[in-house]
Amino acid sequence: MAMGPLRATAQGITFDEFGRPFVILKEQETERRLTGLEAQKSHILAARAVASILRTSLGPKGMDKMMVSPDGEVTVTNDGATILGRMEVDHEVAKLLVELSKAQDDEIGDGTTGVVVLAGALLEHAEQLLDWGLHPIRIADGFELAAKIAIEHMDKISDSFPVDPKNKEPLIETAMTTLGSKIVSRCHRPLAEIAVDAVLSVADLERKDVDFELIKVEGKEGGKLEDTILVKGVVVDKDMSHPQMPKSIKDARIAILTCPFEPPKPKTKHKLDVATVEDYKKLQQYEKDKFVEMVKQVKDTGANLAICQWGFDDEANHLLLQNNLPAVRWVGGPEIELIAIATGGRIVPRFSELTAEKLGKAGSVRELNFGTTRDKMLVIEDCHNSRAVTIFIRGGNRMIIEEAKRSIHDALCVVRNLVRDNRIVYGGGATEITCSLAVASEADKISTIEQYAMRAFADALDNIPLALAENSGLNPIQTVADIKSKQVAEKNPRLGVDCMDTGINDMKKQHVIETLIGKKQQISLATQLVKMILKIDDIRIQGGSS
Repeated sequence: MAMGPLRATAQGITFDEFGRPFVILKEQETERRLTGLEAQKSHILAARAVASILRTSLGPKGMDKMMVSPDGEVTVTNDGATILGRMEVDHEVAKLLVELSKAQDDEIGDGTTGVVVLAGALLEHAEQLLDWGLHPIRIADGFELAAKIAIEHMDKISDSFPVDPKNKEPLIETAMTTLGSKIVSRCHRPLAEIAVDAVLSVADLERKDVDFELIKVEGKEGGKLEDTILVKGVVVDKDMSHPQMPKSIKDARIAILTCPFEPPKPKTKHKLDVATVEDYKKLQQYEKDKFVEMVKQVKDTGANLAICQWGFDDEANHLLLQNNLPAVRWVGGPEIELIAIATGGRIVPRFSELTAEKLGKAGSVRELNFGTTRDKMLVIEDCHNSRAVTIFIRGGNRMIIEEAKRSIHDALCVVRNLVRDNRIVYGGGATEITCSLAVASEADKISTIEQYAMRAFADALDNIPLALAENSGLNPIQTVADIKSKQVAEKNPRLGVDCMDTGINDMKKQHVIETLIGKKQQISLATQLVKMILKIDDIRIQGGSS
């Protein structure tokens, strides 16, 4: 019999609603608490641990990381956002660095390693200032002031070039700088050309906008990385629905259907009794008549290829073959949309709505075979709307293709950023060194305590060229000291670390170019995160045990 809500007794025994007694033990809550300097040191230690992992991946000679997932899937990459995204991080501040690299990746697409290394260096120098007794707020204010000076200095030293489809070389050189630090660097020139061509194909230069939805990146194992091509159209991972259908169609007029090749079903619940052989034959004839009618509706519009979002059975497939109507089935929603954009066709939800005006047009549709495998893909080329393109990557295994996709994504983002804002700065640590000199110079003019934080910011900027020199096998301190003195003596902000050992320190001559918008974002994001971390002075970690 139910006893109503819980009732406590004087003996400390409680009864539930069914009258069953149980004893409540007082919950023993444990709470760890870190405050003040101890909390800030804990944050800085966690952030430095993450930054030190990525530091060795910076630059063209940076090392790669092998990430192994719990189910044994292996990823080899030196893309900062990918490494941090696949790392198991349990410290709260380390998680903030993961989000920092993701923010850089989402906004700019490149510089994900550099932004984390810079944030780690800023925190490392902040730790020294905390030991000296500086208040975290004064350090944060000094860093913000220094970041503002660095960004203004970058505006002064930046170069600009017109984004001109007739002169692609500056864009290609910038994309090559991005790809130079990736696994795919051995063929970074052809991949950079593909990235530039892809962006210029879909770019609206008047509005300074690039629609990434129109660029599809596909990959297939087998073949060499050099076999990667840019298709002015769409590549779909499907083949013709019947092996005897033609493998190549010229001047294709494509019906893009989201309705299945099957007899219409009543919308309400229905019951069909097939009692005799005659009933069955009537039903069979009805289905066949409907199939023929559907195929005729498609053929009457002038279509010579049907692309269907849904499947159709063997009988429909046989009838399509008999009526000389090649078809592709089970094409996914995103691919259907891209095919419609590329061919200028309309997606048709009912056969009765299909007209000649709604057909998509393409110069050729062909099946692509791969070596001795039975894998096939469909290539739709010379489309009515040439703005939709596909980058088709080949590689020795899935791991190489996935890394190539990530690398090409970075290159596409960099070229897109140049379409939006065509100002550039020079890489190889040249920009960081000149900004470091500018910040240190301004710090000497300030009488307040923030000057110490500004000098620390200038020293932190040096960590990028130091890491580049170290990863290239050079003497880091000697190399950076030499470049700094040359920059001051020659008043040349383009001098950086010669990672490729060419004997040329002028990054303009080496064609090591980075986007101004990306470099600004790096410094802004890293400074914002460090400011936020410095302002945390209390951590409460709760854990319960009974």
